[in-house]
Amino acid sequence: MARKRREEEHENHERWLVSYADFITLLFAFFVVMYAISSVNEGKYKVLSNSLTNAFKNTTGEPGGQPLAVIQGAPPIPPRPIAKPDALPEQKKAEEKKNEQRQRMKNVANNIMDALQPLVTQGKVRLLETSRGVTIEINDSILFPAGQARLQPASVSAMGAIAVVLAGTDFPITIEGHTDNVPIATPQFPSNWELSAMRATTVLRLFNDNGVGAERLTAIGYGETRPLETNTTLEGRARNRRVSILIDSNRPEEPTEIKAGGGAANR
Repeated sequence: MARKRREEEHENHERWLVSYADFITLLFAFFVVMYAISSVNEGKYKVLSNSLTNAFKNTTGEPGGQPLAVIQGAPPIPPRPIAKPDALPEQKKAEEKKNEQRQRMKNVANNIMDALQPLVTQGKVRLLETSRGVTIEINDSILFPAGQARLQPASVSAMGAIAVVLAGTDFPITIEGHTDNVPIATPQFPSNWELSAMRATTVLRLFNDNGVGAERLTAIGYGETRPLETNTTLEGRARNRRVSILIDSNRPEEPTEIKAGGGAANR
């Protein structure tokens, strides 16, 4: 039996062309996609460019509104004046009330200035305008003897003149007593706290006796804690011994109770 000759398989040397063709196709598709992504819509670019340019020139529309489309070559749109809304009626009333109150406060200060003109001229009384109202500073040398809280007879008429002016108003009034740093230790006044508080209370009682409502009056004793000048000189200590009468232009607000957890109770 004849031996069959084993035929050798033919090797295909062109097989790499298939892979190469696939690679070239994918590469071509990749560049097509990249070109499509990177291409710019000229019309949209012009619209965006015009919008940004006119926005920085502040000619595109009204503040707070939508930007207006600008047609190239068209005349610019002139900005319209912004109409200011009228203030609310409540705000107008509050402003009018505040101006009226300020004028009343000035009238009170002028009346007190006229009543105490001799003492103002001597430098014993000063009137100061503050953010809260008007403060009358009275040197205690014309009010009280040294170490006492009883008004001198000559000062009663001056305090009465102030009380007459204040009785016709409805402003809250705070009377503050101040001393120098020289200590005092008597059976009636163990310290400057008690002396300053009693002097303020004495003026308060005189005001109340002359028609100023007690609900408007407050007396505070500060002792030596709020000096106006240094206590190292006689003049400075004399300036620090004073009674200040604050005529408050602000009405006290209705208090609101604070509940546990930080909440406030309803008024």
